[in-house]
Amino acid sequence: MAAPTGTPLSRAMRPVNTVVERYIPSALVFAIVLTFVVGLMALVFTDAGPVDVVASWGEGLSGLLAFITQMALILLLGHMLAHTRPVRRLLRVLGGVPNTPAQAYLFVFAIAAVASLITWGLGLIVGGLMAREVAAQGREKGLALHFPMLVAAGFSGFVVWHMGYSGSGPLLAATEDSFVAEQLGAPIPVSETTFSVWNLIAIVVTVFVVAGALYLVAPRAGDPVHELTTDARTADVETGEEVRTPADRVDGSRALTTLLGVLLLAYLVHHYATGGGLTLDIVNWTFLCLVLLLVSNPFELTALTRGAAANVGEILLQFPLYAGILGIMTVTGLIEVISAWFVAISTPLTFGLLAFLSAGLVNIAVPSGGGQFAVQGPVMLDAAQQLGVDPAIALMAVSYGDQWTNMIQPFFALPLLAIAGLKIRDILGYTTVTLIASGFVFGGTLLLVSAF
Repeated sequence: MAAPTGTPLSRAMRPVNTVVERYIPSALVFAIVLTFVVGLMALVFTDAGPVDVVASWGEGLSGLLAFITQMALILLLGHMLAHTRPVRRLLRVLGGVPNTPAQAYLFVFAIAAVASLITWGLGLIVGGLMAREVAAQGREKGLALHFPMLVAAGFSGFVVWHMGYSGSGPLLAATEDSFVAEQLGAPIPVSETTFSVWNLIAIVVTVFVVAGALYLVAPRAGDPVHELTTDARTADVETGEEVRTPADRVDGSRALTTLLGVLLLAYLVHHYATGGGLTLDIVNWTFLCLVLLLVSNPFELTALTRGAAANVGEILLQFPLYAGILGIMTVTGLIEVISAWFVAISTPLTFGLLAFLSAGLVNIAVPSGGGQFAVQGPVMLDAAQQLGVDPAIALMAVSYGDQWTNMIQPFFALPLLAIAGLKIRDILGYTTVTLIASGFVFGGTLLLVSAF
């Protein structure tokens, strides 16, 4: 009989892996099913009739168009930035840093976490590219690296994304005229959410705790490993364009993209110098500025855009469904009903923890951070207001819950798994460990902040 493979914990998680792979449908199916579930709830728990529900859904479909564009740009620009030549060269240099298997796993996790804190789109792509780069260079050094563990470490870095620079919930709350600002009567600056002292401390603690957990479950010397068998490192983007005409020479010149990048940089400096704050738009223009300054010419910019565009389609299709769900909840009064349920079981001390746990559960059905915040954010903010809880706690509780159960929800893992050539079952045993370790930090943070 063959000896069991993997660590004890990864072997214990295999039944979960099988269930996830066989029975969890696509994110689009979740959004469709959730639409009908919310519609039925509105019929049962409010005075709305079928016509009211259908009308509120249809009118709500276009209610988040600006937000949809902002979220699509975050993913598009993050993907483009990760594939610019300077960033790819940086990843190659970083790939040679680890000299032992333990260093390799933790290094990939740390790089992916930093990239995710910068922007979630960048974090996802960098996690996959970094895992492949470290695996390829590790093989050249003679290191026995378990490739699924490297990929899991890369995806585990995504567990802190909503605490960082591109966190859609806090950024939306800080944006003038957003539905969150309208509900609260004023925007909430990111200094009270993303850049609050307690959130920054939670980021550091989460990274160290998850790194420790990954170290404990990583394969040891003598354990069977699945190595990367070929050099799967991604080549630089090829534009495929030839310079034949004067127009081609203009398209192949770096001057135009650089000048536009400098112009955008000047605007960003002016924005902050005149007291402007951090919003979803400013995050996007920051990354567009970096892309423009890093690309060689418009040819490369166009090629990067084509390569990134395929990743944006699901957001453009699913977010109107989330907007329709929000329309049903707000127009029919279902949001007030759910808020009342939540208030009934919460206290000012336990609200943050319960909101976090519920957000983690909702994220299984609504894996998009922006989509989830559109659906759940107003409910939690209303409940927090009734309990007298700081709305910043409600915002970050939803943010923590969203990023938390991404570790067992395959939606956001798909781009990274495609880069790595693996399936969700190959990494789930390790990412579930990340789920458990980070959950203690998130829940404990919210309890402490609520207590003080």
